[in-house]
Amino acid sequence: MAFLYQTLAQTLIPKLKELPAHSKLPSLRVFAKQHHISLSTAQACYVWLEAQGYIYSKIKSGYFVQAQPTTHAVLERINFPSVQRNVSNFELFDQIQEASSHTKIIHLGAIQLGATLIPIDPLRHSIQRALKHSHSEDFLYCNRQGHLKLREAFSQLWAEDGIHVAANDILITNGCMAALSLSIQSLTQPNDAIIIPTPTFNGQLQLLASLKRKIIEVPSDTQGIDLQRLEEVMQSGQAKVCLLTANYQNPLGYCLSHTEKQKIAQLAAQYQCYIIEDDIYAECGYQQQRPLPIQYWDTSGYVIWTGSVSKSMSSAYRIGWVCLGNKTQHLRTHFLNHNMLVNTPLQLGLADFIYSGQYKKHIERLRSQLLQQVNAYIETIQKLCPYVQIVIPQGGYALWLKLPQEVSTFELYNFALQQSISIVPGIVFGEDAKYKHYIRLNAGHPLNTEIKDALKKLMDWITCCYLQAKTPQIK
Repeated sequence: MAFLYQTLAQTLIPKLKELPAHSKLPSLRVFAKQHHISLSTAQACYVWLEAQGYIYSKIKSGYFVQAQPTTHAVLERINFPSVQRNVSNFELFDQIQEASSHTKIIHLGAIQLGATLIPIDPLRHSIQRALKHSHSEDFLYCNRQGHLKLREAFSQLWAEDGIHVAANDILITNGCMAALSLSIQSLTQPNDAIIIPTPTFNGQLQLLASLKRKIIEVPSDTQGIDLQRLEEVMQSGQAKVCLLTANYQNPLGYCLSHTEKQKIAQLAAQYQCYIIEDDIYAECGYQQQRPLPIQYWDTSGYVIWTGSVSKSMSSAYRIGWVCLGNKTQHLRTHFLNHNMLVNTPLQLGLADFIYSGQYKKHIERLRSQLLQQVNAYIETIQKLCPYVQIVIPQGGYALWLKLPQEVSTFELYNFALQQSISIVPGIVFGEDAKYKHYIRLNAGHPLNTEIKDALKKLMDWITCCYLQAKTPQIK
């Protein structure tokens, strides 16, 4: 049965949709008086509407109507053969990665949170407190599995979201990419093929290329993964490992349903195909509840669950994890022997940050901030350029933009670099230039004047190229 505040909130949604974006809403006291409810019920109603993305709050200013995206791209599910192949675009991968590390550049490329969204002071206090209460053995070589305090902290944190993993089944790694690398190298050999839905995070493709693994692409779109094709490839026996993201996938931002996740877990068991689940964006959704991973439905043990706090907390905090399934426990020794030791003080600081409740508070704030921020980017881009379509993400802060066919995204990429702006062209998210009409932008930084100016430069360039292409040439 729904609570009073939820019932009231549901009745307000149609009215909110009719109001102009950023309209100021009644104060909590006025709202409570209007609807003959208590102040606490009024606050719960506003908090629920904010979590659902219909309103947003400003400190000392009140509540406002959230802008709702009006147009979005429907990514056509391209019909391409799922065959073994090598990953190309090595030089472009390296160039994009190098550009993302420059300090004097506007970062619309690499997916990372802006400094104002990172809980720097609470995290600093946790690290200082952890060092104060540390023991002498904490300054010796750490357990290759990771410090027990952090593993226990993760176990308790996930249990609050219904994900039950024992501390002894968690392996701490140097970020998510290290977790993926360990998993891939433990399950496959060079020249083996990995099933991977595309478009996908270019860093995953770059990793597979560096490990000399081949790929078998499976189509995906704004609705998720082509599960029929996925089953066909698994059944063919061309590959025994699949690498995918179910929650707020980069760059499309989709979140698979419980039914789809359960189906993937069943397919993995049926065809004995291991799933390496990259769940790095799970806590970057816009809803109050963290979505469950595929691992939740894995009763046969074919899913290896990986993740990190680098996208939910800070890209500089390189702490990730691997959780093995029943069928991969025999790889435990290999994982431990090849896992690089993770900085112990940072592990203890993160454990304190979780136990103190600061991590949960940060995530709760981050969800509403990200929703407001992503919508602000979308609204700005739509106003600047009507010729660009935007895939509206269900979570995360990657934006996938479809440009007119008349516009070269690679030329746009080079133009952006000349303007000290980093973006990522769609060509590196799959093979055969299937996504050459797309670009990915990072919406992790607050939309300040500098970023607005950068977006205007990009959108003006797109508009100019499109109109030139459409204008008849006079002979």
